[in-house]
Amino acid sequence: MIQCCGARVRICGERVEVVSEPRIQHCPLHESLYGLKVIDREAVKKTVETKMQTYGFCCQHRTFNDSTVVPYGASEVIKTCIETKLLDCAVVACEGAGTVITSSPSLVQGIGAHLTGIIKTSPIKGIIQHIKKNNGSVLDSTTAKIDQVEGFKKAAEMGFKRIAVTVAGFQAPRITKVRMLEKKLGVEATIFSVCNTCTTEKDVQHIAKADVVTASASKIIREQIGPKALMQVGVTIPVFAITERGKKTMLNYLSRFNDKIVTFRTNLPYIVENRGPTLKR
Repeated sequence: MIQCCGARVRICGERVEVVSEPRIQHCPLHESLYGLKVIDREAVKKTVETKMQTYGFCCQHRTFNDSTVVPYGASEVIKTCIETKLLDCAVVACEGAGTVITSSPSLVQGIGAHLTGIIKTSPIKGIIQHIKKNNGSVLDSTTAKIDQVEGFKKAAEMGFKRIAVTVAGFQAPRITKVRMLEKKLGVEATIFSVCNTCTTEKDVQHIAKADVVTASASKIIREQIGPKALMQVGVTIPVFAITERGKKTMLNYLSRFNDKIVTFRTNLPYIVENRGPTLKR
């Protein structure tokens, strides 16, 4: 079960079923990646089927191509920060494997390149084998459970000190739990709040404890997290650094970003009309 464009999608073998209406009507990023101007149930189904056919998403033959890049994406940022030694490892979620701990920049990017929010998954042998062969550990290969709190704890037990953790918006309370564990375990958590399209008011109190927050298509994130940010990267899908650690992380990424950028002082969030996703009314 995944979340795509705000819709819940159930994948069983080769069958894709969109079980709820998408929240988004149009997204510039989605259009650039998949060529779909209008997002409805059929478009969501087509998107997931395209990922399955092209990249082996949710399949035994899943590819882990780290050359696909989404500017300012969480996996791209984490990859760079592991390469530059700012971070030691990452705790991420992967379909068919659940929570994954890895210090491999390539594996982080390969997992995250075409990933959307995973709500629940079951083990896929080929995916788990690839992860284990490429410097990754799976929290529970029997159940493929997704538990970023336990993943963070395991990463600390493995000896990592500076740990990136991605937490989807629908699991926001786990951000607070990781923060509490951080002090107890004596390690550093850099928390990325991702997949926030369906964020609720209750989620915001937890998301505010992250370091880096992806706005996705969420109006709540723009309105309530945006003003707290120390830094914003991107306009179409803003990414907010809301702590000094988050700001340092994003600046580290931008130092190796291979495109032209502009910086200036302003009040945040910096929103340009008609540049972001359009939500359904």
